[in-house]
Amino acid sequence: MHLCLRRIIFKKNAYLNLTKPFKTIFTEHRVLWAVLLLSAALVITLALSLSQGAVPLSMSEFWQAILHKGDPVKQTILWDLRLPRITAALIVGAALGMSGALLQGMLRNSLADPFILGISAGAGLIVIVMIVWQIFPIAIPLAAWMGAILTSAIVILLGRAGSGISVERLILGGVAVSSLFGAVQSTLLLLAEDGQIQIALSWLVGSLNGRGWQEISTAGPYIIVALIGGCLLARSVNVLALGDDLAVGLGVSLTRSRLLIGGVATLLAAGAVSISGLIGFVGLVVPHGVRLIVGTDHRFVLPLSALAGAWLLTFADLLSRLGAVELPVGSVTALLGSPLFIWLLYRRSAGFNKF
Repeated sequence: MHLCLRRIIFKKNAYLNLTKPFKTIFTEHRVLWAVLLLSAALVITLALSLSQGAVPLSMSEFWQAILHKGDPVKQTILWDLRLPRITAALIVGAALGMSGALLQGMLRNSLADPFILGISAGAGLIVIVMIVWQIFPIAIPLAAWMGAILTSAIVILLGRAGSGISVERLILGGVAVSSLFGAVQSTLLLLAEDGQIQIALSWLVGSLNGRGWQEISTAGPYIIVALIGGCLLARSVNVLALGDDLAVGLGVSLTRSRLLIGGVATLLAAGAVSISGLIGFVGLVVPHGVRLIVGTDHRFVLPLSALAGAWLLTFADLLSRLGAVELPVGSVTALLGSPLFIWLLYRRSAGFNKF
């Protein structure tokens, strides 16, 4: 009997060892195709975003403006208006996409997102306070990060159940904190002056209009460092996704890993809020779509979520500028993300997508 069991186990292990290279090759092919597809979509979207808008540019006018030749007005439109705005969309989209992927992997829940968990609301509240009180703008990214960290701590405390964290309590705590901070923001807006109200409202609805090189140079370095740090944490996220018991058995410190991952995700969300305001659904939907293509290995999910988030927000910004009236990019992402998220929930409930 024992001999038969050993033979069965040996054959199973031999089969797994034989099929493992084929699975690896298949995964690498999917990752390669995903990178090529997203890169091509991003290049096309960038070209359209730079040339289309209230003042469309032909191909010759576009290249002349790039080379600082031709009409000075079109050079100003390209270099001082469109390029910084599109750069902001790329940075913010990448930050939100990776932040959502980090939180979903760390908490092992596909509903985790900086917007739902209240992290964006905490960072946004600090930004509104600084706008109303007219505090030095260069301090906004650091202050937004501190507000996001404080909000994360509050939500985690609300989500504690016994010796662990209840995902349901965590999400409900995030919704409650977001509602509370929303009420505080409304009170501050009632006490603010008219000029400050318009600036603050553009942050609350999520907008890239008027974003220049100053906002990018202020928050961009924080986000770039956090993006690199998030990619380096892929192994830790993979281990945490296996479960607490197995992670502890592999010698991983749960507290240290979660603090690192949560800190990086919070820095990404806070940096994005400091540039564009509150933009939802990017960090929620993008990791879902990436996992459908490349699986659940965060070595691939994290960088591809950043790339897909950059493309999605650039595409949403392009759509927001094509109509007769410019829409806030946060409204466009909500319009795009809501039906897509409903479809993803349907696939998951039907058993097509499990995470």
